[in-house]
Amino acid sequence: MIELREAEDMELVPICLASPLLLWMAYSDLRYMRIPNWLVLGLVAIFLISMPFLPRDSVVSRLFTASLVFVICGFAFAVGFFGGGDAKVLPALILLVPSETLQFFGLVFSGSMMIGLGFVVAVQMVPQARNSRWLGIRAQGMFPMGVSISIAGLVHPFAVSYAI
Repeated sequence: MIELREAEDMELVPICLASPLLLWMAYSDLRYMRIPNWLVLGLVAIFLISMPFLPRDSVVSRLFTASLVFVICGFAFAVGFFGGGDAKVLPALILLVPSETLQFFGLVFSGSMMIGLGFVVAVQMVPQARNSRWLGIRAQGMFPMGVSISIAGLVHPFAVSYAI
């Protein structure tokens, strides 16, 4: 069970501030199969602005974890498992996730991947999907992972609050 004190709840503020960017990212990836660089930079900017208000240990932990995730995502991109936007945005989002809730974020992200994949596969089975203007729906054999990354980022603060 995740136990957060009031001060640790404040560490969720950066990811909450990112909500509009996460919503736009989900739309952009589903519509165009692209995650604009300005969204990634926006997530990093939220972290940089939040840094003075976060505990030093948390900042160091977030930087270390995001660096590790960046290396893993870079490898996943190199072998063709991730798109470039996915490989950039996931480490940027990890900067906004409190260290104490990283494992829980992994669980939320896994669930959002299953839901997102199920949704896309189900919609692609509809014959009219081939005529859709939404590339994330029309593209066979591709998955707009930015949607699942967005869902995980949007749901995480609320899921952590209710898990207490």
